[in-house]
Amino acid sequence: MARIAVIGAGTGAMAAAARLAVAGHRVTVYERTETYGGAVRRVERDGFRFDTGPGLLPLPAVWRDLFVKTGREPLEERVGLVQVDPSARHVFADGTAVSLPNASRAGVVAALDAALGAPAGRRWGDFLVRAREAWDRTRRPLLEEPLWPDWEVLAGREPYPAVPHKRLLRTRRAGTLAEVGAWELRDPRLAALLEGHALAHGLDPRTAPANAAVLPYMEYAFGMWYVRGGMRELARAVYERCLARRVEFRFGHGVTGIVVEDGRVAGVRTGDDGAVEEAEFVVAGVAPDALERLCGTVPPRGAGDVPAPGGAMSRLTVLLALRGARPEGTPHRTVVHAADREAELAALFGAVPSAPERPTVTVLRPGDPGSVPDPDHEAVTLTSVVPADGAGEAEAHAGRMITAAAGAVPGLRERLLWHETRTPADIAAETGAAGGAVPAPALAAAGGRLLRPANGTRIAGLFTVGGWSHPGGGLPHAGMSGALVAGLVVEGPEFRGSQ
Repeated sequence: MARIAVIGAGTGAMAAAARLAVAGHRVTVYERTETYGGAVRRVERDGFRFDTGPGLLPLPAVWRDLFVKTGREPLEERVGLVQVDPSARHVFADGTAVSLPNASRAGVVAALDAALGAPAGRRWGDFLVRAREAWDRTRRPLLEEPLWPDWEVLAGREPYPAVPHKRLLRTRRAGTLAEVGAWELRDPRLAALLEGHALAHGLDPRTAPANAAVLPYMEYAFGMWYVRGGMRELARAVYERCLARRVEFRFGHGVTGIVVEDGRVAGVRTGDDGAVEEAEFVVAGVAPDALERLCGTVPPRGAGDVPAPGGAMSRLTVLLALRGARPEGTPHRTVVHAADREAELAALFGAVPSAPERPTVTVLRPGDPGSVPDPDHEAVTLTSVVPADGAGEAEAHAGRMITAAAGAVPGLRERLLWHETRTPADIAAETGAAGGAVPAPALAAAGGRLLRPANGTRIAGLFTVGGWSHPGGGLPHAGMSGALVAGLVVEGPEFRGSQ
């Protein structure tokens, strides 16, 4: 039995802690804030309850596996999972709207044909077939296995099987997601639908590799799920599973340094007095810059270092308390696409990033009685991608988001009781990520710039977990990072992932 120190109580870190405790180790989690969950938080006010992190859960099988492996208990016995249907309603720049069924390729094809015209459904359906091939090629190396030491193979190979396209007397294949939309989907509304999945993760579709096609594929193949009571309930269930496996939590107890002796971790320093807590292994759920500070001058990144990620995006969240009941049949999620996508991308990803004047806004309207004080009110959450450190003019941008959302929520302004704005600074305070940056999932190709550092590091006994390490950001990826770290600690460097 080894003593293991886990830095941070995010979902990935807790997933690792629970698995390591089941393997017989003595695990202590040090969390600088007063609660668990990382970015998976909740705001409660006047009887309204809002998720401030992820609002929906893709690929719940990752978390089902955690609960089975750490207690032989189905996830559904700990939380209420609801498959949302439709998966989303999309409102495009020209006013066209379409509701897409959850986890039904045939249903999605039929809905797109009905809303956009017959070629649209076929083209999207053919795209999903190609996206599935990219998923099949990358699922194991990018989600289920530790990062390969020869990660350059992933960095240089584009796994998306792009369709040959004749342009200027030359045959070309799409190398970016935007090119997939322009050359293969050939409809600005389908292109907006595709690019919106990348943008939601803070990725520029003009530079995101074509295999970012796996992001919409995950949604349409495995469905989108809501947790009754909000996504915070999933974090609570994971926390309680850790407690049941005798993981010790020390809240308000930040780690100030990682102790290294003879090239191997020996413990962590905590508190203002720098007291040392001995540990044979340390699992750090922090961003790379924070890890370097904790380690001092020793470079902690893993063998075969991937390129440092570029400027990350964050998000602005606006919580709306509305008078009046949620109408029957209201979609759980509506995406209101920007009127001018090029202007939006230029603002977000330009030389001096800024919040766009007319942003793409995701509107969440859960039909959950637990989110409102009574049936005569509704809780609505708006989210929009903004640059990290983008707290300036937050209220002005919140106003633009409310204006955009009004097209999806009839009578929104007349029903509005109050709103509360959550900025990148709030995310930074909760997660410790510089500027409130939100990590994207790892993707292949693109020279490796969208890969994340390996879970193992150059310091023996030191591992990284969570969205800033392999396999990247997002709730499914956080859960898999916990599984990968636990496997590497228990089985050693020969661990090759779940079979």
